[in-house]
Amino acid sequence: ETFDAGLQAFQQEGITNITALKDQLLTAKHVQSKAIEARHAALIKRWNQLLSNSAARKKKLLEAQEHFRKVEDLFLTFAKKASSFNSWFENAEEDLTDPVRCNSLEEIRALREAHEAFRSSLSSAQADFNQLAELDQQIKSYQVVSNPYTWFTMEALEETWRNLQKNIKERELELQKEQRRQEENDKLRQEFAQHANAFHQWLQETTYLLDIAYRRVIYVYQYQVADDLSGSCMVEESGTLESQLEATKRKHQEIRAMRSQLKKIEDLGAAMEEALILDNKYTEHSTVGLAQQWDQLDQLGMRMQHNLEQQIQANTTGVTEEALKEFSMMFHFDKEKSGRLNHQEFKSCLRSLGYDLPMVEEGEPDPEFEAILDTVDPNDGNVSLQEYMAFMISRETENVKSSEEIESAFRALSAENKPYVTKEELYQNLTKEQADYCLSHMKPYLDAKGRELPSAFDFVEFTRSLFVN
Repeated sequence: ETFDAGLQAFQQEGITNITALKDQLLTAKHVQSKAIEARHAALIKRWNQLLSNSAARKKKLLEAQEHFRKVEDLFLTFAKKASSFNSWFENAEEDLTDPVRCNSLEEIRALREAHEAFRSSLSSAQADFNQLAELDQQIKSYQVVSNPYTWFTMEALEETWRNLQKNIKERELELQKEQRRQEENDKLRQEFAQHANAFHQWLQETTYLLDIAYRRVIYVYQYQVADDLSGSCMVEESGTLESQLEATKRKHQEIRAMRSQLKKIEDLGAAMEEALILDNKYTEHSTVGLAQQWDQLDQLGMRMQHNLEQQIQANTTGVTEEALKEFSMMFHFDKEKSGRLNHQEFKSCLRSLGYDLPMVEEGEPDPEFEAILDTVDPNDGNVSLQEYMAFMISRETENVKSSEEIESAFRALSAENKPYVTKEELYQNLTKEQADYCLSHMKPYLDAKGRELPSAFDFVEFTRSLFVN
């Protein structure tokens, strides 16, 4: 453009002046008019040639400018699209390579749905990739070296696209694998829940029945509760503590047998922990909670047996229930709940019950306590609850020496020193509980001819049966 401006200025000033000067010389009929005219014609010819060359040059420059403008547009378009495509790929790559680790079927299903949505969006990405390839071909058709606006090349983008396809396949395999894992985990959850819910239901029902029975054992045993622990409980005077004890033992055996079911639940719980299963929507129960409830139920069964045995001992030995309860309560020195007392714990227990045992230094002989141990624990170095209770009962009843003394006591109850006692005599001289027990265990009295006397009971046979061993 500057050159064109110079030509125009020269034409207006130079060529125009030269032509005017030539015309003046020719008008004046200069002697060299022919030469001047020839020189002017040659100049004009060269000037026109210069104008023609300038126009051709300008045309070429304009064509080159248009060429590079198109290349520039292609460079910019490619750079923008390549940058956008790479950003999309980086986000996609991050999602595709994110570790697949779920905690439920719902989570893996959500991931698979998201992956399917991503697969659906690939058609748009494919179109963008194809446009980039087409732009790259157009740019290369202009035979330019590199794009100054981006470091992305089509070769790099093609490698990116291949990696994307590889990541998609790997992601699908991971999702399928996690789907199978979560399906197995869900089956494990359901199996655990099925066993746990059923076990909890059994715990609730059994605890309810045992609790009712236990309350009756504690508070209304004087009515001799007849309870088969099957849910149908009746308060009857004809029931016996022995029948309750047998029923309680059967129920306790059932409780102990259910330990295998708890073990199954614990194994399933361990399998869930190993599989990193942190929650279970199918149940609210845990292995620890069920184990604690089973242990409480087991303890309740043992307490019921112990209380019934205490009541039976109270009836058969003459030891009061209050004394038996006191003996049992003192067994709390068994701090480890092992059901046994070591010798030091046993000594502390005796002192708390009022035994005046001398204080001796460790290692010194203690003949008084050792004499007690010879009676209670001649063998293993520990005193069991049964051994302890037997010792305390024997001390409580040591004033009763023989069956003859018991017979004499019954004989004193009967009129005219008869070998039998009547129902009326028992209720007149004994407490209702003692009379009930005697009547439930005494056989009817038979005279010398084998005839049964009305309302007469054989206290001799009854007394001797108490001292069989």
